[in-house]
Order: sequence, then C-alpha cells, then structure tokens
Amino acid sequence: MASQPNMTTARERAHAPEDLTRLFVERANAGDAAGIAELYEPDAVMAYPPGGRTVGREAIRVRWEQVLTHAPRFEPEEPLPTLVSGDIALTSTAPRDGAGARAQVVRRQPDGTWLRLLDQPEFTPTD
Repeated sequence: MASQPNMTTARERAHAPEDLTRLFVERANAGDAAGIAELYEPDAVMAYPPGGRTVGREAIRVRWEQVLTHAPRFEPEEPLPTLVSGDIALTSTAPRDGAGARAQVVRRQPDGTWLRLLDQPEFTPTD
C-alpha cells in the first residue's frame, strides 16, 4: 500500500533562481502560506509590510497567512535578467501594477535548490 506523500516533501523546489517567483505566485494563489514560507531561508528578511520588516521563515509564514485571508490574486510577472555570482543571485521583476520593482537576493542551497534570503516585494523610486 502506497502512503500519502507528506505535504512538505510534495512541494516543488526551485532549481533555478527564477523558479522562486513562479512558485510564489502558484502558492499564493492556492492560499498556501506555509508553502510560500518554504521558499525562504530560515533567517530570511522580507521588507514587508511597507516600511517594516518580517524576519524569519515562521514570521514570514504568519505574515502571508494574514495577507492571504483577503484572497488576493497574483499574476505572473516577467522576470528581469538574473544576476548570479557563485551561490548568490539577484532576481527581480517589473510589477504589472507599476509599483516600481520587486527584488530578491537568493542563495543556492547545498542540495542545489534556491531559497530567498532577502526579499523586497515592492518599492518605488524616490524623487
């Protein structure tokens, strides 16, 4: 008899830095705050809410649970060119809503997958 896969092990992992944005959109639209949190390193820092910081995977999970209660819909955004230096990469997108830019510093893990280390989900240029 086959056993049911554990939800944690059943989730797709990011095998390229750019996968993280796609996985985020898929999980957010599915209402999966725990799955979103798994895209971050344990001590990751997210610059959200605007003007604030959310530190650590567990706090990021809680923050996304709060956000996802409003059932926002996320649309895929075209990635800008990724910059890679060894095991660190900078990913970014130009938001469809014109909110300036989104940027993440991501790190390759020992198993070759990638996780977010620093996340600036939205910022706009200052005048």
